[in-house]
Amino acid sequence: MFRGLHAVNLDAKGRLAVPSRFREKLTQQDTSELVVTIDTESPCLLLYPFAEWELIERKLESLPSFNAATRRIQRLLIGHATELEIDATGRILLPPLLRSHAQLDKHIMFVGQGKKFELWDEQQWCEHREKWLTEEANPSEEIPVELRSLSL
Repeated sequence: MFRGLHAVNLDAKGRLAVPSRFREKLTQQDTSELVVTIDTESPCLLLYPFAEWELIERKLESLPSFNAATRRIQRLLIGHATELEIDATGRILLPPLLRSHAQLDKHIMFVGQGKKFELWDEQQWCEHREKWLTEEANPSEEIPVELRSLSL
């Protein structure tokens, strides 16, 4: 389970260090292979341990491709999916096209999201977080039934 926020820097070649806490968990899962793809709703990247991505990819591939919305999601998620390897120094190299999509420059937020990570430009993260906090205080949508019963 990956959780927490970590500020990391992207170097000029597009490499970033996977936070050591997350690297340790990946090592426990016996994986140094990851898959990165775009998020279809937010300007960030989704980073999965390879085994987790395989489960998602199978689910996506099993959906009916004659449905336009399904096909859009398949094209975006699978089409942008790129395999990465954590190098000997604990870094990954993000492809330029994906960095551009997520507007990743130098300062990156590495966000644990359970079974995956999100990679955000630090400024974008802060802006979206403020928006989400404001929405929380003034909800514009009805809260889903599943969240109503959640006790924190």
